[in-house]
Amino acid sequence: MENPLKRLAKMRHLRKRSFKRLFSFSKEDTSDPLHDNDNNKEPKSTLPATEQSQKPTWKCFSFEEIFDATNGFNTDNLVGRGGYAEVYRGVLKNGQVIAVKRLTKASTDERKEKEFLTELGTIGHVHHPNVSSLLGCCIDNGLHLIFEFSLHGSVSSVLHDENSPLMSWKTRYKIAVGTARGLHYLHKGCQRRIIHRDIKASNILLTADYEPQISDFGLAKWLPSQWTHHSVVPIEGTFGYLAPEYFMHGIVDEKTDVFAFGVFLLEIISGRKPVDGSHQSLVSWAKPQLNEGELEKLIDPRLGGDYDTTQLKRLAFTASLCTRTSAMWRPTMSEVLEVMVDGEMIKENWKMPEEVEEEEFWGFEDLECEFDSPFSTSPLDSISASSS
Repeated sequence: MENPLKRLAKMRHLRKRSFKRLFSFSKEDTSDPLHDNDNNKEPKSTLPATEQSQKPTWKCFSFEEIFDATNGFNTDNLVGRGGYAEVYRGVLKNGQVIAVKRLTKASTDERKEKEFLTELGTIGHVHHPNVSSLLGCCIDNGLHLIFEFSLHGSVSSVLHDENSPLMSWKTRYKIAVGTARGLHYLHKGCQRRIIHRDIKASNILLTADYEPQISDFGLAKWLPSQWTHHSVVPIEGTFGYLAPEYFMHGIVDEKTDVFAFGVFLLEIISGRKPVDGSHQSLVSWAKPQLNEGELEKLIDPRLGGDYDTTQLKRLAFTASLCTRTSAMWRPTMSEVLEVMVDGEMIKENWKMPEEVEEEEFWGFEDLECEFDSPFSTSPLDSISASSS
């Protein structure tokens, strides 16, 4: 067995080496400092100026700063706990409210450290109004990521918490469109494609004006432009949001996120969770209503008819496209935005061949039967006040 002191020294060396590479990473260099093993640099994006990545700015905090901000990581400030991290609410001396995500001492193996550094290497170099903003990090006395604090918590906490006020349709539609814009940015607006792999209601945080922000990049993957997809082992994510090709074969690409986004839309529309108490998936429950156009059966009954019919039709149609079993027949996020916002909703353009339609329901019942199988889940539900 390896000497514990030698193992600790090796882990510290790994951490210092990884952070050295991160901090020496030029802002003009768009390669991934943690995953890039090839020597070929990707060509710069030709996206319009409005879609170009804005260069992020973040700092390295001292441990004293975050220790004081969280009142010594007082349990009263603990707002979230996941598989390998805890999140504390804090207030900096300038009055800014922050969320400090700390790797737990019980999770200091190399794999968890790598996942933690992966999140920093990914989210540290993206900037968009609908993606959670990284303020900085701290590498003293452990690993810490510092984010802006989310005042309203996550979409999941607001939508499903019985003590939360009913989420209006106007807010739901705003969240749906904003999340789509954030995901489109990750797929198309970044210099390198980012596949989030854990899009779900608890990973969509809400600002003071209910602007959605995609958070928790612990499972995210960078994909070079020449790769059509990536095979991942083990399968990680959250049951109910997993695309069939990912669940069955570990295949990851943009359509993995598109499927999860479709489930998220159904959740927004219906107010239901992705898996109910009887282990039935939201997709299986919604498919018959979507296929028959019975949208009144989909809508959250708590809204009492207070919703925009045109917007509902757009979101429902988008959800039906995104949750198709065949990844080939799902839309890209560019096409999703066209359908959701201002494009022509011509259903004939999306009609699948009859042989594909007949196969559409394979897999969902299998997924339900496998519900009790062990899954690795993302390390954190939200960087928010949802658990406070």
